[in-house]
Amino acid sequence: MASNKVTRGLAKAVGIDLEKRSKTEPSTLIQSAVSNLQARSIDPYYETEPTVKDYVLEHLPTWAGVRRYVRSLFPFLDWIFHYNLTWLLGDLIAGITVGFVVVPQGMAYALLAGLRPEYGLYTSFVGFILYFLFATSKDITIGTVAVMSTLVGRIVARITESHPQFSPEDIARALSVIAGAVLLFVGLIRLGWLVEFIPLVGICSFMTGAALNIAAGQVPKLLGVSGVNTRDATYKVIINTLRALPTAKIDAALGLTTLLMLYSIRSFCNYMAKRQPQHKKVWFFVGTLRLAFAILLYTLISWLANRGVVDAKKAKFAILGTVPSGFRVHGAPPISTSLISALAPDLPATIIVLIIEHIAISKSFGRLNNYVINPSQELVAIGFTNVFGPFLGAYPATGSFSRTAIKSKAGVRTPLAGLWTALLVVLALYALTKVFFYIPMASLSGLIIHAVGDLLTPPATVYQFWQVSPIEVVLFFAGVLIMVFTDIETGVYFVVAASAALLLLRIAKARGSFMGKVDVYRVAATDGDDERGGETVGKKREAYVPLNRRDGSNTSVEIRNPYPGVFVYRFSEGFNYTNTAHYMDELVAYIQKHTRPTTSNRFEKIGDRPWNNPGPRRGQAISASSDQRPVLRAIVLDFASVNNVDVTSIQGLVDTRTQLDHHTYPDRAEWHIADVGNRWTRRALAASGFGFPRLGNTDENSNSSWRPVYSVAESGNLGVEEKEKTVRVRVTMKDVEAGGEDSIERVEEEEAENEVPRNMAALLGVDRPCFHLDVATAVEAAIAHVEGNVSQGKIQ
Repeated sequence: MASNKVTRGLAKAVGIDLEKRSKTEPSTLIQSAVSNLQARSIDPYYETEPTVKDYVLEHLPTWAGVRRYVRSLFPFLDWIFHYNLTWLLGDLIAGITVGFVVVPQGMAYALLAGLRPEYGLYTSFVGFILYFLFATSKDITIGTVAVMSTLVGRIVARITESHPQFSPEDIARALSVIAGAVLLFVGLIRLGWLVEFIPLVGICSFMTGAALNIAAGQVPKLLGVSGVNTRDATYKVIINTLRALPTAKIDAALGLTTLLMLYSIRSFCNYMAKRQPQHKKVWFFVGTLRLAFAILLYTLISWLANRGVVDAKKAKFAILGTVPSGFRVHGAPPISTSLISALAPDLPATIIVLIIEHIAISKSFGRLNNYVINPSQELVAIGFTNVFGPFLGAYPATGSFSRTAIKSKAGVRTPLAGLWTALLVVLALYALTKVFFYIPMASLSGLIIHAVGDLLTPPATVYQFWQVSPIEVVLFFAGVLIMVFTDIETGVYFVVAASAALLLLRIAKARGSFMGKVDVYRVAATDGDDERGGETVGKKREAYVPLNRRDGSNTSVEIRNPYPGVFVYRFSEGFNYTNTAHYMDELVAYIQKHTRPTTSNRFEKIGDRPWNNPGPRRGQAISASSDQRPVLRAIVLDFASVNNVDVTSIQGLVDTRTQLDHHTYPDRAEWHIADVGNRWTRRALAASGFGFPRLGNTDENSNSSWRPVYSVAESGNLGVEEKEKTVRVRVTMKDVEAGGEDSIERVEEEEAENEVPRNMAALLGVDRPCFHLDVATAVEAAIAHVEGNVSQGKIQ
């Protein structure tokens, strides 16, 4: 009690009236309606408004929540104890299959990053050995990828040029630690939902542009062409490569035939899989091993051509050269403040690329294989991998599309399959490094071009985008062209910024709809023959569709206004500060166009007329009889698409109500709101004077025509087979002048043949009678109030 007095005293001292709401709410009127409900054994319901305390208590961590959070960090605990031999066999086959692909790819992508080839194997090993601990996807493989490696190569080249004291390996490892730490933090605080702001079209645009960039940069090595700066913009690389074609060497024979072989084997295996569906799995594994087969074949050719060569520079064509055996890097990467400052400009692009590739791939394969990934936990996985990987020589790693597809088709059962791939990588590091010496560089370039070809968005997919959203196709091609004419980093920033701008534009320029009423009948086809020709026509019901037919409804069907002077307005894209002005301007303009002012000659003097509505010229009187438009009686707002509101949107609604009050002076239009599903939104609306009739408590004459419509449903302990029925009940207040009695009547029931249930209760709060369950109820309440005024002779 003492605290309430202190609170009221402080509020009064600063000019806050805590009783303002209770003074404006017609409590006597509502209580009379509640009494009528109780007289019919209908239990009233008073909704308790949410408070800040409720919000805080709801979001405060609990011990149970902390335990669930800690357990969620290690999802492998949910399945590891169910591991069995069948799962082991599937993981073994998938892991070894991926291993044959990752070894040549890892070395090739390390060269893209400007590093020695063994660093690609280090990165692949760490990704496979650590990921299963935090994985929520069984298919994805973390390791070296073409796009990330290309980006790392650009960063390494830029920093080594301006800071020659840093080695490429130290730069790449430091970049991995810093980017990984950011991702780990974002994942631990469960902000993985942020990745949803990058749409599918933006991701496809980025992947296509990056693939073109990478492929163009590998063509000079494929052909043995020298003197082409592959770090230039893609279009410059293409032009310079064409100019340098006369300098092509024997490497071109190896590179082009490697590329031809890879595509030929894949096409043949796909053809045979269709011709022999019973052997589809066999042809899949044959096609998957084409990378390993091509590299081994051309390594053998290179060994035959360069036997006895010790120095790779003296070989007849460019070869990989010496690859150290085993793990040669141990310990933390050297990170200094100057190195952090040098890396800072490229960190956003690095983090975005790591997120885009991994989350997009994992979500895609999760949908294909019927499981759900946790984006926040996936960020923990790649964050942990990139933080601790550099201690063994790894550079930034993320999910690989090609290897993930292979792993999925190979029949992987759990994330533990990565351990078998890691074992194969270790075997290659310790037993095959001498063989790697002879791998032709042109063949590795052919392998890279072949791999990034899968990242290109097929024309059929782009056409599908066009059918769904043409404006997003414009964004797609803009992103690709920017990457072609600038670089990957600029393209990444454009894709993210353009996606956010398109989202904001759609929200800010949202267009609401004024709804009209249509009587519809449900028609269900039947098997039997009847007088309707095999079809059963159901009972009539009301439906509300846009009056402007923007929804594409049949133009031959007549759409009617619900009632003269009653308007139904539906929000389309939420209701917040970005689109408030757009919505409210549209609402006011339409109503003022389709209704006339309640008082035609409100201003006696010409000078009293407002400048924006001066009326007829030369002071002529305004004739109401010549204006056949109705006056504004009620507005129904459909909040089905609105979840949250803010101060700006509510103030915009209040200002609009005030503006329309001038239009209806001396009357005031009623405001009814349907489908308000959020308690905080109902609280905000009620605090601003919405949700109850705009009538006083003392003016009984004005109250006598009020006819609220409540939605009630059967209450109590229902049996399993009992069906809940919803009815609408109209409460009519007594006519003071006529001395009539209060009454209550059933307006409509869901099933006309059934009687009203014995025990009923209100679904929504009875103290907010202008909040309605649906649009039909809101319109009915608005019409009931207007007709009540007509019957009382208060309006014409």
